[in-house]
Amino acid sequence: MQITFLGATKTVTGSNFLVEGAGKKFLVDCGMYQGSASDEFENEAPFLFDVNEIDFMLLTHAHIDHSGRIPKLYNEGYRNKVIATKATCDLCAIMLPDSGHIQEMEVEWKNRKRERKGEKPLPPLYTAEDAAKCLEIFSPVQYNEIVEISDNIQVRFNDAGHMLGSAIIEVWITENGKREKVVFTGDLGNNDIPLLSPPTMISDADYLVMESTYGNRLHMRNDDKAKMFIDIVYETLEKGGTVVIPSFAVGRTQEILYELNRIKEVEHSEEFYKKYQRLMSVPVYVDSPLAISATEVFKENMNLFNEETQEIINEGDNPLEFDGLRFTRTADESKELNAREESSIIISASGMCEVGRIKHHLKHHLWDPNSTILFVGYQAPGTLGRKLVDGDKKVKIFGEEIAVNARIEYIEGYSGHADQEWLMNFVYSFTNPPKHIFLVHGEPEGQIELSKKLEENTQIPITIPDFGETYELDERLQMVRKTNDGAKERYLRLDVLERMNTLKEELEDMTSIVKEEYLDKNSNDEDIMRIKERLKELERQIVMIVENK
Repeated sequence: MQITFLGATKTVTGSNFLVEGAGKKFLVDCGMYQGSASDEFENEAPFLFDVNEIDFMLLTHAHIDHSGRIPKLYNEGYRNKVIATKATCDLCAIMLPDSGHIQEMEVEWKNRKRERKGEKPLPPLYTAEDAAKCLEIFSPVQYNEIVEISDNIQVRFNDAGHMLGSAIIEVWITENGKREKVVFTGDLGNNDIPLLSPPTMISDADYLVMESTYGNRLHMRNDDKAKMFIDIVYETLEKGGTVVIPSFAVGRTQEILYELNRIKEVEHSEEFYKKYQRLMSVPVYVDSPLAISATEVFKENMNLFNEETQEIINEGDNPLEFDGLRFTRTADESKELNAREESSIIISASGMCEVGRIKHHLKHHLWDPNSTILFVGYQAPGTLGRKLVDGDKKVKIFGEEIAVNARIEYIEGYSGHADQEWLMNFVYSFTNPPKHIFLVHGEPEGQIELSKKLEENTQIPITIPDFGETYELDERLQMVRKTNDGAKERYLRLDVLERMNTLKEELEDMTSIVKEEYLDKNSNDEDIMRIKERLKELERQIVMIVENK
């Protein structure tokens, strides 16, 4: 049996693994790369396997970084099953066409620029129509159901607690008279996510492919994050500001709605009640058509909610509804939100601020010192959300430079991913622990720290695979080949382009700073001469690059 790692290697995006065993080839996930330009370039790259040789696919959950290239797979001729939980199939039915629509909009913007340069237009990665067509190959299953793929391959989907329908997948493969089990965690849920049950603990495995998004981080516990949430919102509303929450349309939005509905149960002090009343006195807008549709899917799959939520539902309280909640479906309704002078709470996708209506809300509120941008989910490197969390004072939105005067907050406890403690606990929970663990879906720093802790505490050997590496899962467990697809060369070229764009922005900042701080009447000649000499040296370096010296 072999596993080839074709995504989510030393990064948190593009999940894609090729498994070969018992005479079959199958994929686990086929996700899009999201974030930096070098990551997203991989979406256009050809698959590093023959699509026609893939016998079936297992999908851990519906998030686009795990499912987003399935329409591309379909367009290239794949017609075998995509096996996933029913809720995942339901969510992909709205998320993949939405992703296709985004591909169309983005390529339309690029093509306008190409047309002005006299260049040929580019096709989208796939269209909304393409995405809708690929849904015909989705095959829904239930949690805990043993699925017989063939005489020698069986799989089982277990609740991963990460989002509605997310799964930890157990795969049994019998080969050469020996039966072995590989477990793919997908994304493991934070242990106290509202609505959802905690991740299923797996009793045994021979090999474990485990996510490591928060391999070096600990989340705040549930009560702490609820108090922090209401304090931030209350303080913002008291100043007359608006709270903008960039939220992933599927999962995080519904959890925030649940939190807003149930937050009154956390504490009963007079001070807390006053803050809660203030929070409930303003409208809460869900401004994302995808989030609205996803909320309906959540309502249709309430049987997957945890026991506490089930009890609330049985008492007649829908945890995804409350007074003051408003849904804005049309673009005109969305625009009206930024024309209002009243304080409000706006929940809008995308969660990393890369696409969608959230960028319009940021443009209208980032400059306002009375408003707050409240992040509640992971922000990948290279995204606008990450720049804001990291403290950038100016950002560009729709080509316009916006000053960041608003309060920026990040409540990490709302993350849908297990933190270091619960990743460790997941491994500890095995009655018969795996012989080997592969860490994927994480940034290198976090993976290295988690790897050290796991090896120290469990003595299980750990591998952090590189892109394209193939491992033979036998007693020796060794890398047998590494696919060379020119990725390194592409990354180097894209890295140069990204650095040039960064340099361009820094030069613009430098121009403003020099004008404001050095060329005013109070600057002395010595300071100005020093700046002049440094600029001459910078000019010399640019000339050397241009002349390739």
